[in-house]
Amino acid sequence: MLDYVIYAKNNHLGSGGVKTPRVSCKIMEEYKAKYAIHEACREGQVSRVDSLLAANPKLANLRDPDDRLPIHWAVSYNHLPIVQSLVQLKSFDPDVTDGSGWTPLMMACSRKDAEQIVDLLLSKDADVNAKNNNGQTALHFCASKVNLDIARTLLSQKPPASARIKDKRGQLPLHRAAAVGSVPVMKALLDAKSPLNATDMDGMTALHHAMCEGHGDAALLLLTMGAEFDKQDNDGHVPLQLVPDAKTRKFILQAAEREGIDLL
Repeated sequence: MLDYVIYAKNNHLGSGGVKTPRVSCKIMEEYKAKYAIHEACREGQVSRVDSLLAANPKLANLRDPDDRLPIHWAVSYNHLPIVQSLVQLKSFDPDVTDGSGWTPLMMACSRKDAEQIVDLLLSKDADVNAKNNNGQTALHFCASKVNLDIARTLLSQKPPASARIKDKRGQLPLHRAAAVGSVPVMKALLDAKSPLNATDMDGMTALHHAMCEGHGDAALLLLTMGAEFDKQDNDGHVPLQLVPDAKTRKFILQAAEREGIDLL
């Protein structure tokens, strides 16, 4: 367990983490006692969480060696009843971050089955445009994980999630959606005024990413929306040069031609 190893090292147990079985057991017991609420949140132990909070509400703000609060673990493991208990506390901060700058909303948007938690966090005014340490927003994770319904929910907020925010790699959510070939998510982002031809740090547009990953339908959508097919990346490649196989290349060329677009 990574967090236990960190705890052990912080308690001067040496490079190996432990010195003797007796010390090992003692430290493990100390760790489990100190971070019992974090374990309960991971395991979905609702009554245990409620009991611990009733005895000491401040435990909700206790950071573990992974620099996470109980809310982060409860959301990560999609334990809705525990999240419901935690958000009712007076001290609850919907935008509290872990050591990597992830908010609970970002974590929920990275799951395929956490719509109810997303709705709950939004009802507590979670910031839809908060950025983690890599500059990514919740919308970036919706795009990467193809969470269309959640993406639409974020985009419908007031104020809405912005489809125009770049992360530290210079990528928009549209870049991520194109890279995984999610046409519906791409449409939602473009409807939300995402820049079509923006480039990332490698000079790649969404069209570059779609073609590079062999997503013909995604590439066709971008082309019909007016994507610049002759734009070069930092290595001097136009999108079509990045298509990984002849079959996909043929599909893109023929589909584009039917739309009146000559890529050659």
